[in-house]
Amino acid sequence: MLLHIVARGRIGRGPEADLVARYMKRVTWPHRITELPDTGGKLPDLAPGTRRVLLDELGENLPSRVLAAKLGAWRDDGVRECRFMIGAADGFGDAERAQADLLLSFGRATWPHLMARAMLAEQLWRATSILANHPYHREG
Repeated sequence: MLLHIVARGRIGRGPEADLVARYMKRVTWPHRITELPDTGGKLPDLAPGTRRVLLDELGENLPSRVLAAKLGAWRDDGVRECRFMIGAADGFGDAERAQADLLLSFGRATWPHLMARAMLAEQLWRATSILANHPYHREG
C-alpha cells in the first residue's frame, strides 16, 4: 500500500525537512510526498478505494498501535493508497472532513505545518515498524 503525504506548503531545507527525510527513508512501504502551494494547485488524481486521512484539530488522537492496526487492516483489505492530507494554515472545511476516512490529530495543541509533517513521517515509520514486529516501538 502506498503511503502518500499530500501537504500544503513547501518544506524547503532545514531541520524539519531533515526529520521528514530521516523517517521516510526508514519506511519500507512504498511512499510519496506531494507538495502543493498554500492555495491552489492541483491535487493528485484519487484512485478508487484510496483511503483519505486528514490531519485535523478535530480528529482522533490515536495511539500508535491503533494507527498501525488501521493501516494494516487497510493494507490487508487490498487498499492501494492511503493518502495523508496536511492542509493550509486554516485547515480543512466541513466538506473535506466529511469525505475523509479518518480525521487524525496529534493532540490538542496547534502544530506548525512543518512539524506536523515531521511527526506524521515518524508515526508512519512507527506504524510500519509495529506491523513488521520491529523493536523501535516500546509501550510501557
